[in-house]
Amino acid sequence: MFQIRAILLEQRGALFEWVPICLAIGIGWYFLIRFEPSDTFLGAIGLSAITCLGLARLLGDAFRPLLIATALVATGFLLAAYRAHDVASPVMGWRYYGPVEGRIVNIDRSGSDALRLTLDEVVLERTPPERTPERVRISLHGDQSLSVTPTPGLRVLTTAHVSPPGGPVEPGGFDFQRHAWFGQLGGVGYSRVPLLAIALPEDGRLDLVIFRVRMAVAARMLEVLPGDVGGVAVAVTTGSRSAISQEALEDLRASNLAHLLAISGLHMGLLTGFVFALLRVSIALIPPLALRIPARKMAAGGALIVACCYLALSGGNVATERAFIMVAVALTALMLNRRAISLRAVAIAATIVLFLRPEALLGPGFQMSFAATTALVAVFGYMRDHQISMGPTWAKPVVAVLISSGVAGLATAPIGAAHFNALSHYGLLANLTSVPMMGTVVVPAAVVAALLAPFGLDWIGLWVMGLGLRWILEVGTFIAHLDGARSFVHGPGIAVLPMIALGCLWLCLWQGRTRMVGILPVIAAFWLWVDTDRPIGLIAENGALVGIMTAEGRALSKAKGAGFVARNWLENDGEMTDQGTAAARWQDRRATLLPGGTRITHLAGKKAVAGFRGCTQDQIIVANLDLPKTATGCVLLDPARMKNMGAVYITTGAEGVKLISVRDVTGDRLWSPWHKPKRGDQ
Repeated sequence: MFQIRAILLEQRGALFEWVPICLAIGIGWYFLIRFEPSDTFLGAIGLSAITCLGLARLLGDAFRPLLIATALVATGFLLAAYRAHDVASPVMGWRYYGPVEGRIVNIDRSGSDALRLTLDEVVLERTPPERTPERVRISLHGDQSLSVTPTPGLRVLTTAHVSPPGGPVEPGGFDFQRHAWFGQLGGVGYSRVPLLAIALPEDGRLDLVIFRVRMAVAARMLEVLPGDVGGVAVAVTTGSRSAISQEALEDLRASNLAHLLAISGLHMGLLTGFVFALLRVSIALIPPLALRIPARKMAAGGALIVACCYLALSGGNVATERAFIMVAVALTALMLNRRAISLRAVAIAATIVLFLRPEALLGPGFQMSFAATTALVAVFGYMRDHQISMGPTWAKPVVAVLISSGVAGLATAPIGAAHFNALSHYGLLANLTSVPMMGTVVVPAAVVAALLAPFGLDWIGLWVMGLGLRWILEVGTFIAHLDGARSFVHGPGIAVLPMIALGCLWLCLWQGRTRMVGILPVIAAFWLWVDTDRPIGLIAENGALVGIMTAEGRALSKAKGAGFVARNWLENDGEMTDQGTAAARWQDRRATLLPGGTRITHLAGKKAVAGFRGCTQDQIIVANLDLPKTATGCVLLDPARMKNMGAVYITTGAEGVKLISVRDVTGDRLWSPWHKPKRGDQ
């Protein structure tokens, strides 16, 4: 007991850094449970938090933090629950085809490179307001030459197919329904009908004014810098990737340079750092001014204003908000004569983000951003405290870039591999040759272009900016086409990333020799990852596709259709195969035979379903159209029977073949299509 007390007392002065971690545990707990907590349950959680805080006053310095940590975990749970109910809005429970009217609030592109509009103030035919989604997202396909040009705030009308947001492609996969819930996106679909304008954009609304400015900036950049160079310029200034070709995007992903497109801590830090240095030098060059005002604080204040403008220009997405908060904390610390970059500052930023958007915890952006930042601050802090030199003065910038790229790459690699199933083997080389170009050419040139824009000379800065971006694109293309540039890994189990995160955080934050205990969960997590077996069988929701694992890899029941599902299954398996190759394996009848002698059959299309004549006990029949309700004798899975199940995976064991659905894994949550609101919900 005395030894435990001594270890706990050793943590004094380094406890605040654990605040966001405790909040994150509570938030993760909320999203992990399989039921929607009732008012009584939430009240009990709140009472436990208050009780822990009350008891903490009675304990000594050693054990008091344990009760405060428990209260913070409960607070995180309540934050997530409040946020989930606060954003509640109608979600479509049916497929809709008809007129769709709404106001354009976002313009981007889909994965198939189609122009995509997000609409609010939605009106659907024969749908009462209380059932109409807050927002819908429509992809524009077909001939749109007669359509009006989409502009921010324009009220438009089209005829579209709209459906509820899709669920995970497999149990335990990314839950788009949950993601859409927190974005108040109640329906997604597409239109092949030209877009009609029915009302001009409203004047005076700040969000729409900013949106128009973003579009104007993007148009000007594409005018001066056509092609992918301009597309990347638009991405790093306004946050929109719609002007970048799919080939360029894929090359940047394969070379581990895609993070340069997301307006994150790197961009915000480079911009504010350059502006801070520029303002401080400018003040220093005016002696009467430098002697009368605190140049350091004024420069920090000016950089903070620029950061606010960049946040607005970028569209204010979650990743940019997160980066802005981190930069704002650092600049405010400078103005208060505090250390700008420290683990405490990172903890403050993470705490603010989790309070504002608890759901951000589940996204790769939050995880990778704070993993990289925490690792960098911890490593450079250790080097500072132990007076580890980075060599002679001329070599320090090079060494700093090497260390930064290596540390950030190692910190984010497991997260990227877990979410995207890919590892870039030459990512360090690509970043070493590209990130310095972003900091020394692209960002300063963008600032110069902004300063020259009122005089019509912005093309000078944009031209220089284009030189740097062209270099980055060429590096990405070169690295992406090297042999073995990228490999795929299978997806990990649900416990792997939390174990890695907690182990690494323990290594970074815990004080004393017991910090090395953090290595154990990291090793265990990687062992679990390697030992994870992929499901022997996968069935898409509504029976659209079936995949069976074979000795050659997963065999798919169709060569075309359900391409998004097929691509995700193969990537989660760690395969680089395309759908056509995987479908060729299905022709072997052994591919449809499960252990134990059970055979799976996929009926796709009206003709195949019409020819169904019954089945035997050792069969699983999957159909993408409804089968007769009287059909019995085997396991039948069709849209009607899978309506309240979602996607399914198949496992085998001592008890034989077992089917596990999305509903079995996620349970009954607010964002689930089968959720029936109970008292206290919404």
